[in-house]
Amino acid sequence: MSAQLPLALRWPAHQRFESFVDGGNGAGLDLLRRAARGDAHDRVFVAGAVGSGKTHLLIAACAEAVAVERSAQYLDLSRLTGASVDTIRRFGGSDVLAIDNVDAIAGMPEAEHALFDLHNRCRAGGSALLFAASGPPASIGLKLPDLVSRLSACAQWQMRPLDEATRRRIVRELGAGRGLELDDAVLDWLFTRKARDLGSLVALLDRIDQAALAAQRRVTLPFLRQLLVEPGA
Repeated sequence: MSAQLPLALRWPAHQRFESFVDGGNGAGLDLLRRAARGDAHDRVFVAGAVGSGKTHLLIAACAEAVAVERSAQYLDLSRLTGASVDTIRRFGGSDVLAIDNVDAIAGMPEAEHALFDLHNRCRAGGSALLFAASGPPASIGLKLPDLVSRLSACAQWQMRPLDEATRRRIVRELGAGRGLELDDAVLDWLFTRKARDLGSLVALLDRIDQAALAAQRRVTLPFLRQLLVEPGA
């Protein structure tokens, strides 16, 4: 990311450790925070389901590093195209490197080798390396044994999923922060018919917020059915 970009644009303000609901994941949060600050654990691998908040946490770690005057970079491997190998090889040179969605390159030999080389180069250079994927290194389909070995040698954090009661509370509180009153009937409808991982629910809440604001409507069941259900469904 360009060094000329304001901090708020590089590391969005809503993605911070303080705004993450740990749901029993406090020890893992401390692991990432200490790595970002250079206090301990120079390599951390975070495993968690889609929508569990891994990206939020890697961005938070980058922001934490910058807050203590360390340089940081973030790379989402799921967004790379055919030039992914060159992008991975050019990455590096910062105190903290956050590499998201490692499983996106599983089974891609050149990309896996590039990540292996990046790991070795940046480790030798003293960078803290933070990785995230949907599962532990040995379970995400990587074919390069040496890469699996290096990633498995990182401090491992398997994120605990949030229970439904906690997710409902978070969605209700996020809605209140946007001026939306989400009663039990609305939450029941959302959790019954829509994806229930927190990332999807937050994105859905943003859509509902914009539509309610534009229509000057309260969030009711008829409003949600009109907004979210396909005609004839």
